[in-house]
Amino acid sequence: MTDSPLIVWIRRDLRLADNPMLAQAAASGRPVVPVFVLDPETEALGAAAKWRLGLGLAAFARALEGIGARLIFRRGAALDVLQGLASEVGAGAVHWARLYDPEAKARDTNVKAGLRAAGIEAHSHAGHLLFEPWTVATGQGGFYKVYSPFWRAVKGLDVAVPLPAPVRLRRPAVWPASDTLEDWQLGRAMQRGAEVVAQHVGVGEAVAQARLSTFLEGPIDGYKERRDFPAVEATSRLSENLTYGEIGPRTVWHGGMLALHEGRAGAEHFLKELVWREYAYHLLHHSPHITTRNWRETWDGFGWRGDNEDAERWRRGMTGEPFVDAAMREMYVTGTMHNRARMIAGSYLTKHLLIDWRVGQQWFAECLTDWDVAANAMGWQWVAGSGPDAALYFRVFNPETQATKFDAKAVYRHRFIAELARVPGREALSYFDAVPRAWGLDARQAYPQRMISLAQGRQRALDAYAARDKD
Repeated sequence: MTDSPLIVWIRRDLRLADNPMLAQAAASGRPVVPVFVLDPETEALGAAAKWRLGLGLAAFARALEGIGARLIFRRGAALDVLQGLASEVGAGAVHWARLYDPEAKARDTNVKAGLRAAGIEAHSHAGHLLFEPWTVATGQGGFYKVYSPFWRAVKGLDVAVPLPAPVRLRRPAVWPASDTLEDWQLGRAMQRGAEVVAQHVGVGEAVAQARLSTFLEGPIDGYKERRDFPAVEATSRLSENLTYGEIGPRTVWHGGMLALHEGRAGAEHFLKELVWREYAYHLLHHSPHITTRNWRETWDGFGWRGDNEDAERWRRGMTGEPFVDAAMREMYVTGTMHNRARMIAGSYLTKHLLIDWRVGQQWFAECLTDWDVAANAMGWQWVAGSGPDAALYFRVFNPETQATKFDAKAVYRHRFIAELARVPGREALSYFDAVPRAWGLDARQAYPQRMISLAQGRQRALDAYAARDKD
């Protein structure tokens, strides 16, 4: 069986370089059959994430062709597809890179057991993270529940040097049949919004590498001071590419470490933000309920409001709070949202409006092209107060004072809110091209009045927290 083909099951690792699974497959000298499986877990992705995944798959398929391989597309339950493909090509082993959300772990455990029961080797690899979540522990052997000590624990750990891209993959004697990616219509739910968001995505490994290089060449120096200003191009914009594995975290880490050793001012803060991603997965692995339930059980009795008309106005970027609305419209136009804006939009929903964080979490999952299961869950619970570092639960961000501090000249707000600009720009107007026609929105309409005064919303939230603390 030493010359039997290997199947590499592609998921969120759409790159050639810094890909341990692919490197090991290439080094084996055996024929390699890459496959992507559109299984029920993947079918459940939100509209923007599924559409963006399709773009990434198309780019990765082209990259594989450049080294003599193909990406096979199959649809169905993962175990059924992989067993069937192994039988077709005579594969003796299946390899994949680990994922960490509860659904993926349950699926992968089932796949591994089923393949081995059928006499097929099954191997999972690292690659999506810098540190496997179970390898970082407190002095007492538990997991970290606060970020700062987690950072101190990992910042000095060795991170393997990224592996080079394989030059060639040995092809099987006959390529198996494949679905056509276009026939899957992964972007169907995006409807007319796809044309708008497409102008803002950066797809593929080459783009990701270029983004990192551009960031390290200049913006990293002012990263710590400038990253909170949404009108300033001060971030790496790599979240989209990390989400789909179009760049490996080890590549980003070593780029940041080189900048740190060169004395670049913002390098350490950039590395800390990369480790925030690790921390989110650390929490997800050790407390998987973070995606669906309050991370702190003491919040289970809190009187969150469910989905309602206020939440719908928030989703549509029509709250009457310009910083909040700019953030929501930015997401609809670009597929992403500036991190500072995410905190403000999230705080407004969960605190001024007292709406359940899961309402916001689900909308972000539907609209973000850089949607990440761990970061989205941790971010929403952090801002709502029910998650990690929750001593900040009483902090109610004021969108008005935040705008004064981080968007003093209203550049960001005018960039995305046509009703506030004397001459609306392309991005502000394209919001109305992207949203569903059923919303009935028009750039010529008046900007809405506030839903609730900021002082009243803040006090209502503080009163609700005080009542919670008494229970």
